Amino acid sequence: MPADPTPTWAMIAGGGTAGHVIPGLSVAAELVRRGHSPDSIHFLGSARGVEVEMVPEAGFAVSVLPGRGLNSRRLDLANLVAVVGLVRATLAGIGIVRRHRPAVVLSLGGYAAVAGIIGAAVWRVPVVVTEQNARGSLANRLAGRFAKTCAVPFEGTDLPRAVVTGNPVRPEIVEAADAAADPTRRSAIRRELGVPEGSTLIAVMSGSLGARSVNRAAIAMVERLADRGDLVVHHVVGRRDWQSEHAPAPVLGAEAAIDHRSFEYESRADRLLAAADLFIGRAGGSTVAELAVVGVPSILVPLPIAPRDAQFHNAEALVQAGAAIRITDAECTGERLVELVEELLDDPATLPAMAASARQVGHADAAGRVAALCEEHALGD
Repeated sequence: MPADPTPTWAMIAGGGTAGHVIPGLSVAAELVRRGHSPDSIHFLGSARGVEVEMVPEAGFAVSVLPGRGLNSRRLDLANLVAVVGLVRATLAGIGIVRRHRPAVVLSLGGYAAVAGIIGAAVWRVPVVVTEQNARGSLANRLAGRFAKTCAVPFEGTDLPRAVVTGNPVRPEIVEAADAAADPTRRSAIRRELGVPEGSTLIAVMSGSLGARSVNRAAIAMVERLADRGDLVVHHVVGRRDWQSEHAPAPVLGAEAAIDHRSFEYESRADRLLAAADLFIGRAGGSTVAELAVVGVPSILVPLPIAPRDAQFHNAEALVQAGAAIRITDAECTGERLVELVEELLDDPATLPAMAASARQVGHADAAGRVAALCEEHALGD
């Protein structure tokens, strides 16, 4: 007779992007570290999301829902089809929550979280929210109405019953923070990356797809700083521009001294952040959390079309801490980046001070804090 399956203790609902899924996986790993069986943790995601691959690879089970989220609030055919799919997904999600009867549902936000939230409300399962951005997503604002508590990245995040935990980051980022704080380990990583002693390493990166405006400005910056032999620019272009006619490359003469390296994708962002002196890029929730935990000074260019201007507010948290400079997408030109970089490098004390300020608002233990909230509010035996 087969053994009874392990009951589900936590259902982690949501996904769609790595920015949603990575915090969920970080909390799941922390729950396992606290003694919960991996088999007792079940994800609820979207069939179109990255969780389809990322969650099983991490050793957890996932149920996926059909359909997709709304593209906007316009009343058009695509959104009407999406609403029908959302209703189907919600009904399926209610059934999945009923079958698993978890002790707690953790909402990550995103399309698939809605079905888990409604299922939890129907079956009276406690809900805990973990929000990645300084402004709550649509799904997490819905979840907030039912949630016992909302774990948020920053003071002022607009969700009810908010507790500042930080945004959970990958264990590799926590390890990178330790390495960055240890001069011997950091020097070893910089040598592995081929950064000459005494050089300044600038990391340019805007997610896996990249950002065209940031890429163009970074290339123009490199061309203007061509005579700076003390600069290494590690430029992660992103998959979108790398494979198109827009793939950027600086025009440098034979006498150029700057070291510019371009990459399609960076699989070891943790190692790059541990070694970097300055970061230039977008201000997504995960990016800002990782910069703070590792302690990397930054020039942040918020995505202007981010829902609820969330990236502006994410960047603002680091600006207020003295850890970052924020410029708009329209301001992001080669000329402006040169001005900012040269100002930062003119005073050798500036970047170390910004790095220390970043660490002050970083939460390396965010996954543990969110896991503790799940245990606090879960149903008892």
